[in-house]
Amino acid sequence: MAKIAVTWKKSAIGHPADQKRTIAGLGLRKLNQTVNHDDTSSVMGMINKVRHLVEVTSIPTSETPRARQRARAPRAGGKE
Repeated sequence: MAKIAVTWKKSAIGHPADQKRTIAGLGLRKLNQTVNHDDTSSVMGMINKVRHLVEVTSIPTSETPRARQRARAPRAGGKE
């Protein structure tokens, strides 16, 4: 599944409470904080609601933590 990085770029002060709750629902707590999410329709709907407050970038699948773990070679001399 595709991954996206969501960065909170603009303050929610002066915006409706539902937009502030959406920012919190995305897992954002501080300005300029970045969180990673799966590219699902529910997450994209939340992002669409606060698109003027956040910045979204896609993460190539080769950079996800699981992909890095699989690419690692086994240790030499280690127990199997």
